[in-house]
Amino acid sequence: MCFPTRPGLTPVIILAACLFLAAATAGLVWWGSRPVDTASGATVRVVIPAGSSVESIGEILCRSGLVRHPLVFRALVEWMGVSTRLRAGEYDLSPAMSLREIIRCLVRGEVVTYPFTVPEGFNVEQIADLLASLGLADRDRFLEAASRAELAPAPLPDPARVRYPLEGYLFPDTYRVPRGTSEPELVSLMVRRFQQVWEGELARKAAAQGISVHEVVTLASIVEKETGVPEERPLVAGVFWNRLKRGMPLQADPTVLYALGKVGESLLRRDLQVDSPYNTYLYAGLPPGPIANPGEASLRAVLEPAAIDYLYFVARGDGTHHFSRTLREHLEAVRRYRSR
Repeated sequence: MCFPTRPGLTPVIILAACLFLAAATAGLVWWGSRPVDTASGATVRVVIPAGSSVESIGEILCRSGLVRHPLVFRALVEWMGVSTRLRAGEYDLSPAMSLREIIRCLVRGEVVTYPFTVPEGFNVEQIADLLASLGLADRDRFLEAASRAELAPAPLPDPARVRYPLEGYLFPDTYRVPRGTSEPELVSLMVRRFQQVWEGELARKAAAQGISVHEVVTLASIVEKETGVPEERPLVAGVFWNRLKRGMPLQADPTVLYALGKVGESLLRRDLQVDSPYNTYLYAGLPPGPIANPGEASLRAVLEPAAIDYLYFVARGDGTHHFSRTLREHLEAVRRYRSR
């Protein structure tokens, strides 16, 4: 704004003063908007806390050597009309960036993200341990979030009987998240990925066969834990379907290990007597819920099982399995492969 007219100041002097002030302001903004170091190839990681004011953000950027003066930062932010759109988070910025580029980065929320991969067959507790080890989640809070039945993509037949309502629905994949992502947000991210994979062909196949999503995911989780050999998944699924149709117990070792809370441990004969609805040696039919989080291949195997008449299989010791039609054949195979 120009100076008000006062006695002794001629219009020419007033105009000159206004022009000088405008030029000085323009020069200051030009100087302050330029990169601090155009030759720099380095990046600086800065953290903008949630709720930070424009002034405090300018101070953080100035102390980090990314802007020349916090007042110029504030002035340009106000001029661009983005003072309420600067996002908190971790950023990798460079002294070679102009002030406008830095502001646009903050407005777009181009925060640093961290990758993590959930392997196929991991259960909820393993995922919680993984995220905790990477510093991306608190284990207990993650398990609490995975216990929220209302986040499940489909109604659970009996939520009270399952260990974790979201077991089976945290889809195995590689994700990237910014630090500070809440545990419910992490859970929701994986559930949404499951829905993306499920909706469409898999959902149509399940509906055509009259199988619920919960039944598919539960059986697929057992298939996932029984074999890591891709070509065996339809065979294993076929065996389990044959047993279910005949009213035979599944007798799947991984369900007993899940009931015991064991991972990667050997199953003992006495373990088969654990009284748990997850123990498919004692209880016929499917367990109350999934025992792990299956990948797409296992989901597809359950919906597209091999057309076989096998009822049994036993591990050969090399990662593959021997399949049998009768109990007699199965017992012979057990003796053969377990005597080695």
